[in-house]
Amino acid sequence: MPPTAETAQVSHRATYREVLAEPRFRLLFSTRAVAITADALRITTFSVLVFSSTGSALLSAVAFGIGFIPQLFGSLLLGSLADRLPPRALITGGYALTCATALLLALVRMPVAASLGVVALVSLATPVFHGASSRLVAQSLEGDAYVLGRSLNNIAGAGAQLFGLALGGAAVAALGPRRALAVSAVLYLGCALAIRIRLPRSQPGEFGSTPGSAGGDGGAVRASLQGAGLLLRGRMVRRLMLAQWLPVALVAGAEGLIVAYAGERRFAPGWYAVLMGCLPVGMLVGDLLVGRFLRPPTRERLVVPLVALAGLPLIGFAAEPGVGVSSCLLLLSGLGYAYGLGLQRPFLDALPQDGQGQAFGLLGSGSMTLQGVGPVCLGAVAAVIGTGGAIALAGGAAVLTAGWILTWHRPASLVPAPNRVASGK
Repeated sequence: MPPTAETAQVSHRATYREVLAEPRFRLLFSTRAVAITADALRITTFSVLVFSSTGSALLSAVAFGIGFIPQLFGSLLLGSLADRLPPRALITGGYALTCATALLLALVRMPVAASLGVVALVSLATPVFHGASSRLVAQSLEGDAYVLGRSLNNIAGAGAQLFGLALGGAAVAALGPRRALAVSAVLYLGCALAIRIRLPRSQPGEFGSTPGSAGGDGGAVRASLQGAGLLLRGRMVRRLMLAQWLPVALVAGAEGLIVAYAGERRFAPGWYAVLMGCLPVGMLVGDLLVGRFLRPPTRERLVVPLVALAGLPLIGFAAEPGVGVSSCLLLLSGLGYAYGLGLQRPFLDALPQDGQGQAFGLLGSGSMTLQGVGPVCLGAVAAVIGTGGAIALAGGAAVLTAGWILTWHRPASLVPAPNRVASGK
């Protein structure tokens, strides 16, 4: 039987050049890369500022992660706004708000508790801005171009995070933490202006209400809770979210123990930074290889093996290897992160058209929250069985997650599914 036009569209392998040729995606992609650089600069610099003020390692760690955990609550309470309000205003407002936050931290000497509260409060709104941006990406790119767009965002995000960390260290050394925070504010301001000036205004009908919001007539909190409930009651949406959350959270938890592992093994000073860099390097390579050279059906078939690849190397830390072996294990684990590319199209197909913004916001905020919780949980485990054993336990849990995904994940057929909340039946 000859392939239909729909089959050809789904199996078509897009290129990065095609994706970057879309003007709206190119703008969102470039501003997001700059914003991630600013995020890394702001988060690390704020942590340094708190440590220099208090001398407390605990408060410094809290400052580092305070912007992550509240995001899930923000998505549940405010996520519907990503579908109810014009995206240009939301994204511009998001960058402007983070700019104001960085300036406030830089210019006003607040008590530590107050500064932590400000960062936590602003992070409640972060899923709304990110959800609106992700929805625009889904509307701008079709088929495999959408998956490659997510791949490009992953690659740029990892690179921008590494650059932001390096820039943060240089800025703090040259300018001090408060002026370094002001540098991040300038980057956010540039993103806000670029979106406000270059992103076209949405036409009527391009944004609307979240499912379950009674046509958008209810309050934002009520609509957000109803929309989140409807999304999470869909078996397939719930499974696809968990499949994208759990392996990342487990590997992030293992990553949070690298500094302690290097200290316990008495590695030379500075080697912990090399080890921490191996995971993002593996992520970059994995996303590039899987996104660029594999066809969509192949990516979807490799979801389970790649999840297993993310976990299996970490089990090797039970033997407490040295620097060289540890670096290779972390690099291999990073390659497995590319499993997420095989879940992007099924996830998008399972979503309702008028709830995509909230769904993307919930997906991102849940991932960030679990990445904040993972290191805390594994840190408690490491206190009992040691860091090598805790990292190996995280790897084993990731392999078990791969087995769970295998019980229900079947690569989608080559006929595109309608946008809806899947029941899983």
